[in-house]
Formats: sequence, structure tokens, C-alpha cells
Amino acid sequence: MKVLIIADPLDNQRAGVHVYLRGLVDQLASQPTEHEYILMRERVDPDCSLRQIALPNTRLPIGYASFRLFVLIPILARRLGVDVVFEPAHFGPFNLPRKIKRVTMIHDLTPILFGEFHRWHSQLLQKTFLKGILKRTHLVLTNSRNTQMDVERVYPFCQGKTAMIHLGADERFQPVQSREFLVAHDLSNPYFLFVGTIEPRKNLGILLAAYRKFRNTYPAVIDLVIVGQKGWKSDAFYEQLEQHPYRADIRLPGYIPFDQLLEAYSHSLAMVYPSIYEGFGFPVLEALACGTNVICTNNSSLPEVGGELAYYFDTEEELVASMHELLDQPDEAARRRTKGPSWAKTFSWEKYVEVFERVIG
Repeated sequence: MKVLIIADPLDNQRAGVHVYLRGLVDQLASQPTEHEYILMRERVDPDCSLRQIALPNTRLPIGYASFRLFVLIPILARRLGVDVVFEPAHFGPFNLPRKIKRVTMIHDLTPILFGEFHRWHSQLLQKTFLKGILKRTHLVLTNSRNTQMDVERVYPFCQGKTAMIHLGADERFQPVQSREFLVAHDLSNPYFLFVGTIEPRKNLGILLAAYRKFRNTYPAVIDLVIVGQKGWKSDAFYEQLEQHPYRADIRLPGYIPFDQLLEAYSHSLAMVYPSIYEGFGFPVLEALACGTNVICTNNSSLPEVGGELAYYFDTEEELVASMHELLDQPDEAARRRTKGPSWAKTFSWEKYVEVFERVIG
């Protein structure tokens, strides 16, 4: 079977869909398969062994990106004689004959359920097109049971054509001893860590507020490190940050190299993830794989990923209590840290691809 993957997120973003697609492509390239996979993307990666077709994208002339999506990609799919077109980023595939199977990946329904966390045009596009996309698709893949339930609840006609496959953990995420990250950012104190884009859905306001209360009641100096690039609608966060009484102990290193990310996870007291909603939540899995404790909200898909090892909270007060609990009960915290890597290994890309190839076939 010949499968075309619309792989643009490999080239035009660094967020969760990029992480997902990179994991899938690397695994597909590393193992024997009876299928032929072709990547349609913005530029060719010479290090990728799968067949690739570059179809550059641009915002100019105005309308070209839509022409590429709705016309050029479908034409090329037909010319290639593919059996399946897989869209890994919600939006498509479009304008294909019925004989070509359409598979759409839904990572979450935040543009529909939490429109306030997205730009207006993203909300509009999803609300305009997603229902039609899901009606025409042959198979809807989801990354968690929670996302699958959301899809089938909001779009009942999808019942019977959805498949859930938990995503995998990159094997490179594991505990490390190197300390380049700590030296580069002058981190000599223990620290709590957040990893993710700085945007409203990540709910970093509650983290700043909880950190203030924690510091007011804990005798030792514990830093807070927020790793990730600046996202949209983040002005309120930065205003709250600059007024924080412990601003000097809050570090924002921005987007960091992969090796330093491993170190950031490995040496932290805990990765704190206060997100309001996640389709999957890669940082939770990455932290556990690095032998790091996790404190996260008890919502959406996060309990599926954190299992029995994460500390869960619903309110600011519960977050403060979890921070204290982790430090006041070191034996329990150590037990959870020790079990994290083995738990993370149950989320493997090898297992994902095994199920992926079966369901798309």
C-alpha cells in the first residue's frame, strides 16, 4: 500500500504536532514495512531515508498556501497513485477521489472547545471546515482516550470510525548527569520546571501565583525555571512575572537545545504542568522518561499519561500543597522518580507504528 503523509509540520513548527510527526517518521524510517511511505513537505531533509517530495509553501502571493493545500497536494496525490493520504495536523486531506482513503489525526479539539485559546482565524477555519473533514474522512486517529471521547461527543457521526493510539516517548529522553544547562543559566538552587509554549492554555498564571505562596511558606530557596518560546496572548503572563516578589528566582531560558532539555528535566525537583487542556501532553511523558517527578492538572488526557506517578491538582491551593508534599516526603518522591522511566517506555513509537499500520490498512 502506498501512503502519502502531508508532513508540513516537520518544517514549519516546533510544537506538539512537530514532535508527534518526527517520532512517527523516525520510527517508520527505522523498521521494515510492507507499505511505501511518501512525505509531502515544504523542503527535503537529506537525513530522512523515506521518499520525500518538496512542495514549497509561502504566504505570497496571497492565496498560494490555500491553492497548495486544496489543489496542488490533491493533484500530486492522484499522480502518485497513492492508496491513503494521512493528514497529521487536523486540517485535511482535501479534494481526493473516494478510492483514496483519507486518514485524519486529531490531537485535540481546543479550537472548538476552547476557542479563546486560539487566534480568531484558527477558530474560524476549524469551525468552518472540521465537521466536513471528519464526515469525509475514512478514519479518525486520536492520541488519547480523552480526545477520542471528545471527537465522538462533539461529532457523533465519527463513532465507529475512530481509533485511539497513545503516542510514543522519544528514546533519547532518559536521565542524564551532564550539567551544561545548569552552568549556562547559573542554576545553583533546586528548581521547579515548566516546559512548553508561553500561551494562555498553559495556565502559567496559576503557576506564578502558586510559586509565590510556596515561597512564602517554604524555608529554603527553590527556583522556578520556565522553558519554552513566547507564544500568543502572553502579555498578561509577562506583566504578572515582572510584578512577582520572587522575580529574581524565576528563569526564562527560552527555547533550548535538546541536550539541555534533557538536563533541565533530569535535574529538576519536578516538572509542573498546569495546562487547562491537553490532547496528550508530551512534557509529562518526557519528564517521567527522564526520571523527573511531575505535578500536573487532573484534566483532559493528562491522567492517562501521568498514570499513578504524577501528583495531580485542580486548584491553586492544591498545587501549592503538591509542591510541599513532594519536598516533605522525599522517600515517596524518590519512589515515583525511579518508576518514571519504565512507565514512559510503555508509550513507545514502535508500538504506535505497529497499531498505526494495522488501522490505516
